[in-house]
Parts: sequence; structure tokens; C-alpha cells
Amino acid sequence: MNCTFRKRLGASALALTLAMSLVLPAAAASSTLSAERQAADSAAVEAAQKYGLADSISYALWDEGKLSYTAVLGGDKTPTNSVPTFASTSRDLYGIGSISKIYTTVAVMKLVEAGKINLDSPVTAYLKNFKMADSRYTKITVRMLLNHSSGLAGTSLGNAFLFDDDDQQATTDLLQRLSTQKLKADPGAFSAYCNDGFTLAELIVEAVSGKDFMDYVRAEILSPLGLKMTFAPQDSFSKSLLAPTYASAGDSRELPTETLGIVGAGGLYATASDLAAFGGALTGTSLLSAKSATAMAAPEYDRGIWPDEPLGLVSFGLGWDAVEFAPFAQNGIQCLVKGGDTLRYHAALLVLPEYNMAAAVVSAGGVSVYNELAAAQLLISALKEKGVEVDETAPTLPTATVSAMPQSLVKESGYYGTTSQQVQITVSSDGKLLLRQMTLAGVPDQTLTYYSDGSFRDESNAVAVKLVKESNGYTYLYQQNYTPLPGLGILPTSDYLMVKMPENSVSSETQAAWDALLTMNAVPLAEKYTSQLYLALSDSSQTAAMQQGAQYVPGYVGGYRIASPTELVYDLPIGRDANNMTVEGKLLWMGSEPYLMDSGLKNLFTGTGAAYSTIQSDGYARWYTVGEKDAGKTMTVTLPENAGFYVYDAKGSVVASSFLWDDGSVKLPEGGLVAFMGDAGARFHLSFAN
Repeated sequence: MNCTFRKRLGASALALTLAMSLVLPAAAASSTLSAERQAADSAAVEAAQKYGLADSISYALWDEGKLSYTAVLGGDKTPTNSVPTFASTSRDLYGIGSISKIYTTVAVMKLVEAGKINLDSPVTAYLKNFKMADSRYTKITVRMLLNHSSGLAGTSLGNAFLFDDDDQQATTDLLQRLSTQKLKADPGAFSAYCNDGFTLAELIVEAVSGKDFMDYVRAEILSPLGLKMTFAPQDSFSKSLLAPTYASAGDSRELPTETLGIVGAGGLYATASDLAAFGGALTGTSLLSAKSATAMAAPEYDRGIWPDEPLGLVSFGLGWDAVEFAPFAQNGIQCLVKGGDTLRYHAALLVLPEYNMAAAVVSAGGVSVYNELAAAQLLISALKEKGVEVDETAPTLPTATVSAMPQSLVKESGYYGTTSQQVQITVSSDGKLLLRQMTLAGVPDQTLTYYSDGSFRDESNAVAVKLVKESNGYTYLYQQNYTPLPGLGILPTSDYLMVKMPENSVSSETQAAWDALLTMNAVPLAEKYTSQLYLALSDSSQTAAMQQGAQYVPGYVGGYRIASPTELVYDLPIGRDANNMTVEGKLLWMGSEPYLMDSGLKNLFTGTGAAYSTIQSDGYARWYTVGEKDAGKTMTVTLPENAGFYVYDAKGSVVASSFLWDDGSVKLPEGGLVAFMGDAGARFHLSFAN
């Protein structure tokens, strides 16, 4: 899962980085462990330390009905040592993010087995109140929710990512949010990752079973399998079991418990052992019938527009991110993969049905992709101990030679993009393709040469791209390359990255209006004071800073088509999380979520040495800028109930928070922002001293 916060319009998704240092556990250095097992341990360290930059990592291997190995690396930070080192700890519970979708998929499949759900029946057959401002919604089936081809915009994030708050309103409000939305594509046209689809699936489970979602999951999945360390935020369990998370690398202050209000899409917690055991149960018939497990592992991605080429990290099944995964696929072994990323936790689950094996890697901080590669190394090492060799030779591009290019490809020059990234491609008659990055400022242009297999390749023959005209009439940019990551194997990239953007002519006045808006920032108004997005401001500000100097496609803002001086529409047949945007005065609406633009910010008043700020009846957060004359003053805040405040410096980093760290006063930073949020009517009393 992923989300953005204060951002430049059209900026890419949130960049999250945490720093750490880990050492191998004592057991890993023991001569009693095989070389294969020590290599597996090393892979987990590589994923956490060298690549993912996590604070801690835990992993487990399930093999033919039992857990054969589990470990936890990392530990608590202290004020004098902000770098975690390995220590024995019982804090081995982690958020598993979108791996929760597999539990939701299994819940649906249990109801399919009971004859209560038909995967190819419309969602409206089970959710009578499901409506959208788009007549095509009636064609969305349950299967399309599970294989990401529903055509829904993506993710309704309003108050979904919280701290220490088990509010599930983000789930219960979804039907109301969707009632005003339009689809970005025909149902079933193509698969694009979609969190809202799984929240709808969660609601279907409740409607059909007549039970609360977690009650059903416990009764039908967790209890039968004896999984006692898998929870939802609203469950009763000791929060002290959760692995600690921190705001940044050098900060030893532990953050409050991460809680997600969209449990079926990404809100579960589990230990690596419980997660691996759950995955292991999907290799037999103790949880689902063989027919259901096979249906989940089928190549659902083939149902819509999809590259007729080798695949990389994504090849959707039902719930699964991938049903084909390197290097197992090249060895004739099916590997089922699901990754999960929240703002604080990252997880991977890999299952080998043929060998009755599963591996789970979970971390605080880090990146799920690296966890997936580490889990693959666990499985490869375990297979080797069984005498099964997995050839990890890096794949190479197909054999081809420099060749004359069909002149028709010159017409495919133009702008290519998706929700978050755009490039300009120029194909010349001499068989050269010039690729210019637009959203990634500072990245040098690439010149690629045409080859006999229809690809354009770089000088090292390591990267290949193709311009593929699909059945829907659009031309897609397909990229294929294989990046070696020492200690973790190969990171494959083989998929449709972008699509050619249709020309969109707008008046000079309309373009000028959006060009002006592109220089502004936007801050959320309707998020609760417990929302994680207030802390995420720091990360998205860094992303925006990285994109200084980015260029934009004429007639577009990022991948969004300019429909009018006040409306942006996303209708490219590719990409995820693309709610349309509208401007109303000083407000920017991202889907149904209001954001305040720079032009709506007022200076914080400190003139008399005392002031107050009151949350109005709309419940919106109050945002203020810190003027030059007020910088350096110490602000002390008397908090009302159910409220909080944040203070940011000019770079967007959080320097104080009443909710996160119990701050009651702060020296105001020049050029910074101050935000107050809480229930309607909440009044903050402020005092200022030089």
C-alpha cells in the first residue's frame, strides 16, 4: 500500500527510507548450521541492511507441515544508541500490509466452496447498496476485485492509515465514497493494483456470512490452523508485542502503534511464523480445497490487456501479486508471491505448492520487494538441502542483432506515462530511440538502438524496451531487464511501464492556470489527529524536492488529463491509485478528500503573546505558516480533548508533535507550518515567548 501527503501536483508516490545496522544472530555463525542456512540468514541481513534499510527484520520457513526455522534480527533503539543491533526480543509481531489480501481472498473462496458466492457474479448481487456515478459498475464481478481488474480508481485513503486508533470508518465509508466516483476503465479490461477492490471484498464477506469480517477470519482461518499470533487493530492483544517503528534513522523515539482502518486490504498483524504457517496451509487441503487453491494460483492476468512477453515481479492470480516468479519459473517451479507495504511495516510471503513450502519475511522499515527476494533465498537454500538445485543464472535478453527498423515506429514518438511517471520518446528513422525522463529531473537521456527482435536496447545490451500496439488501440512501453543484487539474486523488470498519452489540446489560459497550480503544495484537511499522514509529510516533501525541475506533458498534470481549468481526469489505460481531482477556490479535491493549497494558508498570529485556534464545524484541520518575525519564538499549546498539533520546518520535516511525542511546546521554525486537528469545536490555547 502506498499514499501521498503534502505534494506537488502530479508528484510521484511517497518515498520511504529508514536507516539501520544489523548483525547476524549468534546462531547464524554457528558451525552447526549448514552453509545453505547461513546463506539464507545472510540474505535476510542483506535485504534489511544493504538494500531495504530496515530497523528490524524477522523471517520464518515452513516446510512440509512444520516450521523449520525462524529468527528475528534487530532491536530497540535507545537515546544513546539510535542504531539497532541484534538482540533477543519477543517483539516479533509486524504489520503485514497487503498480504492481508490473501486472507480476504481465502475468506471469499471459503464462501465460494459453501456455494454462497459465485466469483463471476456481479458485486451488486451481494452488496445491494453498492453504486457508482458510472453505469459500468454493474459489470464488476467478485473475481475482478480479487485480480485487480475492476476498473476502480484505486485507493480511498481518507483516515485509513492511523496511529493507535482502531477506527474502521475508512471501510464503512467506502460505499459512500464510491457512489460519487467513476471507473478509470471498463471492468475486466486490464489489471491495476487496487486496494478498494479488497475492501469491497471484505464487505462482501460480511454481507454473505452475516459475521464481522474478523470474526469470520478467526472462525474459518486462524482458529482451524492454530494461528494465535495474527490480529487486527481492533482485536485484544498486547501492543507491546509489535516491532517498534521510528520516524527516521536517527530518531530513537518509538512511534505509536500503526493501525489501518482497511483490514481486508492491508490491516493485519502477524509474526513471521504465523504468516509462514498460513502460507504453508495453502499448499495442501487443510484450509481450501485443491480446486480453490488452484483457482487462486491461476494466471488471472491473462484475462485482460497484458504483455505477451516475459514477466517480472507481477503476474496476478486471485489475491497473489505473482503466480510466476524468478528464478523458480525458469526451473519449472511455481512460486506464489504476495508483498505488503504500509507506511511503517513491510512483508513478503512466498509459497511453493509443489514442495509444500512457504517462507515469510517481515520488517519494520525496508521494502517488500527486497523481503520477497530474501524469502526466495530462504526457499532456494531449503530446496538445496533437499537435493533440489534451483538454477539462479541471471536471465539474459533474447539473442538479437542490430537491424533495420520499420519506419512505422517513427509514428510512435510522443509522451508516455502512468499515474506517477512520464517520459518523452523520440524514434528516429535511423533506428534510434531517445528516452527523456520528465518527472525524474536530473536523469540523463538514454539512446537505444533497434534490434531484430523488435526491441530497442542500450549499448551494454542489458536493457530492452518495445513499443507494443495493444488490442485497445493504445501503444505501451514494455521494458525488460534483469538487475543483479548481490546476496539476493536477480531483480527482474519485465512489464508494461507506461502507455502513449493521447494529445490533449487546452487553451493557453487553462494551461497557464494549471502551470501556476503546479508550483503549489497541498495539505490535507479531513484527516484525524491520529492519522499517519501528518508524519508522512516529511517523506513526500523529500519526494517533491527530488522532482524540482521536472517537466510536464502539455495538456496534462502528471498523468492526469486537464479537462478544464478546475478539473483533472485520469483515463490512461494503465496505473493505480488515480482519483480524479478538482479545484474549488483554495481547495483541491483528490477524489473525495479535501486538501488546502498554499494560497489558502494564513500566518500564525502571535502578536499579543497569546492566541487560540478552533476547529470549525466542518472538522477540517487548521494550517498556518510561520512568518519571519515569529521564527524563534517558543509556542506553548494547551490541548483540548481528542486533538493534536504538528509543527514542520521549512523542509517539511516534523519538529514537534503532541500526539507522537507528547510535545507541549516548540520553537517555531522560520518558513515552517503549524497544524491543529481534532473534533469540531476543539479549541487550542496558544502562548508565545521570545
